[in-house]
Amino acid sequence: MTDAGDLASVKDADRLIAIIGDEDTVTGFLLTGIGDRTRPTDPTYLVVRRDTSDATIAEAFEHFTRQRKDVGMVLITQNIANRIRSNIEGYTGRVPAVIEIPSKDQVYDPRQDTLMQRVQRLLGIRDR
Repeated sequence: MTDAGDLASVKDADRLIAIIGDEDTVTGFLLTGIGDRTRPTDPTYLVVRRDTSDATIAEAFEHFTRQRKDVGMVLITQNIANRIRSNIEGYTGRVPAVIEIPSKDQVYDPRQDTLMQRVQRLLGIRDR
């Protein structure tokens, strides 16, 4: 988890958004200016293809959430988040925020979204 000293070293306005998703989703975000391509050896995105292993996805997730101090948000498509669900559920940090988004291949299901589950618990909302 990131400590307060690390958070103070990066201004909120300078934080980046990391993306983990299929090629179309990542490309769409990159075309809108979201995602950092200035460091070719350490981009803030991972394009997940059919042959991408769960270990590679988990490694990128851990890198964006625990090692990169300049990332303020991680967007991950829900179908890919399901592949590393234990990593996502084990992440308790506030920064970066982990946001699950729909993919073109799967409808978003808020019951699978870890963040939505935490919000519902905080608000005392039970599954319907």
